[in-house]
Amino acid sequence: MPTPEFIRTDGAGNVLLKLRIHPGARRSAINGTFGDALKIDLQAPPVDGKANSALLKFLAEKLHLNKAALTIKSGECSRDKVIVISGITETEINSFLDMEK
Repeated sequence: MPTPEFIRTDGAGNVLLKLRIHPGARRSAINGTFGDALKIDLQAPPVDGKANSALLKFLAEKLHLNKAALTIKSGECSRDKVIVISGITETEINSFLDMEK
């Protein structure tokens, strides 16, 4: 299975995940793709960093990682974000996300 466009490596052994976030949704869920990004609905509102914190927690749970393994590389104040993930490979992320379908 080929790696989706939204999953890349950074050359330092980390994986970059390109996301499009929809905060204030009814429930938190992976909701397909948006262009070349993975679309994620978040129940948390986009105020005072709540959505960013909820996003990192949501992804950590989905990928079976500690929240500390994820950081926001870009897009902290935007719906379009790039997340840096350590301790997991592109293939492992892809398989966890495939289980969500």
